[in-house]
Amino acid sequence: MALIKLAYMQRFLILLLLLTATATAQQTQKPPLHGRHWMAITGKPLAATAGAALFQRGGNAIDAACAMLAATCTMWDVLSWGGETQALIYHPKTGKVIAINALGVAPTGATAAFYKSKGYAFPPEYGPLSAVTPGTPGGICFMLSEYGTKSLKEVLQPAMEMAAGYPIDAQTANSIERGKSWIKQWPYSAKVFLTHAGQQREAPEAGEIFVQADLLATLQKMVDAETAALRAGKSRKEAIMAAYDRFYKGDIAQEYVRGAREQGGLVTMQDLANWKVIQEEPVHVSYKGIDVYKLREWTQGPMMLQALNILENFDLKAMGYNSRNTSTRSTRP
Repeated sequence: MALIKLAYMQRFLILLLLLTATATAQQTQKPPLHGRHWMAITGKPLAATAGAALFQRGGNAIDAACAMLAATCTMWDVLSWGGETQALIYHPKTGKVIAINALGVAPTGATAAFYKSKGYAFPPEYGPLSAVTPGTPGGICFMLSEYGTKSLKEVLQPAMEMAAGYPIDAQTANSIERGKSWIKQWPYSAKVFLTHAGQQREAPEAGEIFVQADLLATLQKMVDAETAALRAGKSRKEAIMAAYDRFYKGDIAQEYVRGAREQGGLVTMQDLANWKVIQEEPVHVSYKGIDVYKLREWTQGPMMLQALNILENFDLKAMGYNSRNTSTRSTRP
């Protein structure tokens, strides 16, 4: 028994030392970043590399942001090529902040009466009946054509390389595994994401080369539309919007609608053709002399600005860092 206790204590001490060493090391693994000319930051290292590559080739912030957005969506985490794109753009020549609303919208058939006829009290959280029109492809094309400098081909190149196959990260791979019971309900999704169907672990392993051939083909079609337009003498902006039109009005749209409706979705060709990016004025407040801008009421942005207006009435420094002190009174009447 004494030997067992001694062995247990040794393992405990080794584990404690490892945890202590890890905690100490973590303090130096994420140092502050500094840059003189540009900085590319996103939640995925490979996507940040995509933005850095565009900067290195002389692109501006919009070129880099579009490349990072495309790359991040290709890595299938909490973003995707459907759904929405939101952006705030500072224009240095005008001094204005521009808001980009590339939010997907519900198809025209998604009415309360329709969902009630299917037995739903609310639209479902997952699946084709929860789908909105894709916003990200249009958002990228619009921002790039209006405020970027590079071609769509250059901006999509990193995403296309990853769609052809990249070593998937553990976070995404494990997320797929956790959600596989949902994914199995839709055969097109299962074919892409459950690369080891029928095995105990059906999702890719961390580091496995993950291929998205259909996505690659779609992005290639958009690039081909741009290339054809340039050869026909169109301007850079017109060529990018030719890719936009192929996605929302051409053969890409037709295949999207076919697949969605086959699985029970509601999106129509008219829904896609009628969708458009909205450029609007952002909302903003001045917080202690600092101008803070957020997107409009279709996001949670105004709530943050309201919170800043409330906080401005309190002396936060007097409360102390990370303090739970709530007794400090307002510095204003």
